[in-house]
Amino acid sequence: MDKGGDMASVSDFDPLAGSIPATKVEITVSLCVLYTQGIETKQWREFGRTEVIDNTLNPDFVRKFILDYFFEEKQNLRFDLYDVDSKSPDLSKHDFLGQAFCTLGEIVGSSGSRLEKPLTGIPGKKCGTLILSAEELGNCRDVTTMQFCANKLDKKDFFGKSDPFMVFYRSNEDGTFTICHKTEVVKNTLNPMWQAFSIPVRALCNGDYDRTIKVEVYDWDRDGSHDFIGEFTTSYRELARGQSQFNVYEVVNPKKKMKKKKYVNSGTVTDLTNTRTLPCFARALLPAGPCDPSLSPPGNPSQSTSLHYMNPYQLNAYAMALKAVGEIIQDYDSDKMFPALGFGAKIPPDGHVSHEFPLNGNPDNPSCSGIEGILEAYHKSLKTVQLYGPTNFAPVVNHVARYATAEQDGSQYFVLLIITDGVISDMAQTKEAIVSAAKLPMSIIIVGVGQAEFDAMVELDGDDIRISSRGKIAERDIVQFVPFRDYIDRTGNHVLSMARLAKDVLAEIPDQFISYMKGRGIKPNPAPPPYTPTGHTLQTQI
Repeated sequence: MDKGGDMASVSDFDPLAGSIPATKVEITVSLCVLYTQGIETKQWREFGRTEVIDNTLNPDFVRKFILDYFFEEKQNLRFDLYDVDSKSPDLSKHDFLGQAFCTLGEIVGSSGSRLEKPLTGIPGKKCGTLILSAEELGNCRDVTTMQFCANKLDKKDFFGKSDPFMVFYRSNEDGTFTICHKTEVVKNTLNPMWQAFSIPVRALCNGDYDRTIKVEVYDWDRDGSHDFIGEFTTSYRELARGQSQFNVYEVVNPKKKMKKKKYVNSGTVTDLTNTRTLPCFARALLPAGPCDPSLSPPGNPSQSTSLHYMNPYQLNAYAMALKAVGEIIQDYDSDKMFPALGFGAKIPPDGHVSHEFPLNGNPDNPSCSGIEGILEAYHKSLKTVQLYGPTNFAPVVNHVARYATAEQDGSQYFVLLIITDGVISDMAQTKEAIVSAAKLPMSIIIVGVGQAEFDAMVELDGDDIRISSRGKIAERDIVQFVPFRDYIDRTGNHVLSMARLAKDVLAEIPDQFISYMKGRGIKPNPAPPPYTPTGHTLQTQI
């Protein structure tokens, strides 16, 4: 077989329920093997293989693999390509054509969800290029908006009509039902019109459009002993058709039906849904905006007691936190150039105190190339600046807010990473800056290092009480705080503990992103047209 071409692509993947990548490769291989890497063991495990296509220069792979995609985790993938010479399942008996490494986040975060990776693994030989693309399935994190009305429901109240409300249940694998939504009560009517509501599709049917959905209708009673009016069953596929003659459901009370021969129903419910889904995070994110890691004092970095101490044998807490979070979120930035700022230090040449200085020493362009570039700039800055109080957060928050103010059309979203010892000297100003920033396309991650009390950081987080300033409450919760010490593994397994840290601090970013876009009525970019390679192609579903 001719092994001189190149190209592969991955498509159709669901960021929540799983992914179905489709790989197109312009090399005439007959087998592609996908490996995933464990977070804890770092061992590669075979995830699956395509079927074997024999004796063709244009094989078409149809095998599909389901991959769960998690924004907050670094999911390493490896693709090995082979020319199969026999029916043996032993890969060592076949010709190895090359391999490519990437993360699932790299594919999702690439422009147009299309990523090119060179095939390597054979010394001195150009093995070609693997082209990976990703497209989420329609039911990934879709949120549907629905509305219902009813007609001629049974009268349940002695002195009035009825106060109806509906309860929606998702069916489970074991035949039981789980409540997933309850409408508001409409008082004193037999013909209610309930308000439209939004609900994740997965909450209704766990992504299975044909799974049974049960809806019960009740008459509300003040004492909680609500009267059962009747029920009906449907599916999301049926509901998604919206208003039509087929989406008028008879509300049936089974007990009444058994007792009364002439019983027809207890009213009807009509689906008024004009099916609309809100954006899936993965699709809407592109193109992504910059991540702005900002580093705070304290201590003399030449002394081992300092949190900034540069141990030649291991990273300090600041660097570990930056690397853990940054390595994941950098996959969603197109140019991998990150503005990196320090605050709370005397800087050259005159030694004035700054709360917004570039780590790379270039005030005109504070951007660093990738996470390694930020770490390099951080280490160099520790040798040129004198860490000094007070510690003010507001300047760096406002710094990022200025960028975000100019990009409110949904084309970019900004993430500010602050790594700090928890000391803050401008709490009032910082709260005011965060309340203002909550209206902008940005999120703030705070990682607290050291053994200090982090009460101020917890207050900024706003999980229990939404942050406010001057009587104004933040429009959104955009701050996530975690103490670094909670993730120190006593066994010394920093890889696993830092993966947990990154997962926890990044878990809220997708919802914060969606809340901004939804609040501004910004819809996701249309999906890019499918990639059509030239020349001979093979296709595989990854």
